[in-house]
Amino acid sequence: MEFYFKDTIAAIATPLGRGAIGVIKISGNQALEILKVLFKPIKPVSEFKPRYLYYGHIVDPKTKKIVDEVLAVYMPKPRSYTREDVVEIYAHSGYLVLRKILELVLLAGARLAEPGEFTLRAFLNGRIDLSQAEAIEEIISARSETALDLALNNLFGRLSEKVQHLKNQLLEVLAQVESAIDFPEEDIEIMDPPELIKKIEKGILSTIETLISNYRQGKIYKEGINLVIAGKPNVGKSSLMNALLREERAIVTPIPGTTRDFLEEPTLINGIPVKLIDTAGLRETKDPVEKIGVEKAKEKLREANLVLFLVDVSVEPSSEDFKIYQEVKKYPHLIVLNKIDIEPNYLNIWKDLFLKEGEEFIEISALKGTNLEELGQKIVKKILEDEKEVPEIVPNLRQKVALEKAKEFLENALEELKGKNPLPELVAVELRGALSSLSEIIGEITTEELLTQIFSTFCIGK
Repeated sequence: MEFYFKDTIAAIATPLGRGAIGVIKISGNQALEILKVLFKPIKPVSEFKPRYLYYGHIVDPKTKKIVDEVLAVYMPKPRSYTREDVVEIYAHSGYLVLRKILELVLLAGARLAEPGEFTLRAFLNGRIDLSQAEAIEEIISARSETALDLALNNLFGRLSEKVQHLKNQLLEVLAQVESAIDFPEEDIEIMDPPELIKKIEKGILSTIETLISNYRQGKIYKEGINLVIAGKPNVGKSSLMNALLREERAIVTPIPGTTRDFLEEPTLINGIPVKLIDTAGLRETKDPVEKIGVEKAKEKLREANLVLFLVDVSVEPSSEDFKIYQEVKKYPHLIVLNKIDIEPNYLNIWKDLFLKEGEEFIEISALKGTNLEELGQKIVKKILEDEKEVPEIVPNLRQKVALEKAKEFLENALEELKGKNPLPELVAVELRGALSSLSEIIGEITTEELLTQIFSTFCIGK
């Protein structure tokens, strides 16, 4: 992505397809002039009032043919999304009509926007910082309400405020250290290592460590988990998948080995995005097709965030069940005792078996829907067992890496300060490194390569 900020850019800002309204967005110095060329208001106007919605038609200037009935609004700089002159045209949402209007806008002097270029201009023109720009993309891609709340917190500047506060604290420490460098002959003790150590450890480093630890939990809510259903053939894996999805997605038959590959479906379980994976039954088989399915099932076990080990309590435990359990227990797992609705059953034998193994389990009937809500709660508890309540501020991966770099610089500074004769010059170098890393988070220090990497993930109209 190369940056040409004198250009006026345009794009379709809504998903293509049939619908009520589609939006074409234009940003740049020529935005208003392009509107005047193409848009004919029903009531002629001498000047377009800012932020006033006008009703009229888009007309092809060459053929004089009406293209669509639209609403249009003009937002002059700097009170716009990009802090440039912005025009938005609200047309009927159809592929052909939106493409035609966009084509006329481009012929009138705009160029097609690059992915994320509107938000990039908002960042470079100082309307938002880099962490807020990234939050916009996270809002668009949010897969759960919690993920949306976390993204909104960052859009509203919670992370930016936290980072700025850390920088201010760090600048105070650095000022003391640099005073010791500038006035080495003074009799007074300018640099007090114990006091500086206390400020860094309690005021700065602990906050950075908390933000880093928030990343894992936030990642679960934003990106979700891989939840694999595993077990012997015909224990009810497909029935459980259908029950959790609340639809008939997997084929259910009384014939063992029906699922020979694996099925993947997205869903939400207690607010967490989940990729639910129904695998082939784990067993020894000579069938070459089923054998491939079993190997794929084992591969999915290795990739899982959590494995639901499903057993059928309507039959007695067997050596085959125990062999599968030995494979599953290598990974994060939860024991699920299925078919408790069938009488008679061997539920107590299964429970005693897993109690001796020190395992946690839950009793369900996938067919009847018994205890599925409790199963969802246990899944979330297992995934978040080491976590506290949902944090308000969660960094993304790029921000987490910058925080880890800042942490490393601070630990180096502490190591020097805790030495016998700490050198202020060395401490200052490490503190400046930490400041630089924190500045990367909000975009005070950036490169064109970094900005290209971030904004290229955006859709074209954002």
